[in-house]
Amino acid sequence: MADVCTTGERLFKELDEYIESVGAKPDKLISILQKAQELFGYLSPEVQQHIADTLKIPASQVYGVVTFYNFFSTKPKGKIQIKVCLGTACYVKGADRILERFLEELQVKPEEPTKDGLFSVHPVRCLGACSMAPVILVGEKDFYGRLKPDMVPRIIAKYREGVK
Repeated sequence: MADVCTTGERLFKELDEYIESVGAKPDKLISILQKAQELFGYLSPEVQQHIADTLKIPASQVYGVVTFYNFFSTKPKGKIQIKVCLGTACYVKGADRILERFLEELQVKPEEPTKDGLFSVHPVRCLGACSMAPVILVGEKDFYGRLKPDMVPRIIAKYREGVK
């Protein structure tokens, strides 16, 4: 009979294999949290408790590390994250309207994933591309500059098509 495993169980199993490979020691906590976030997309209370139990450390210690570093997330994010720069140069050139249009088109609030889990929109302080203001970063490498609100639907459509 085939071994049936839910997605969550499979992810926990993969996390446990990773922990075993690096060693179940408290000094490996950050790398284990990074792997867990890579696998699950965010660090839920269940994932944090699992890590605490596996490493035999208090859950409060795991939570403290998760909430100290801003690269860890305790909330689900979309598969494709759209970062809208709200730094001074971008804001002056209309970044607030860009942000509003993304939220309106995707029918979400900031930081929340879309119903299909594909997108989330994240206001950020500065993306370091002030000369191209207003700018967004889609994923980790796709910059778009000199944006106008009417460009937003085409950008969303491009990434929706890329997923199909």
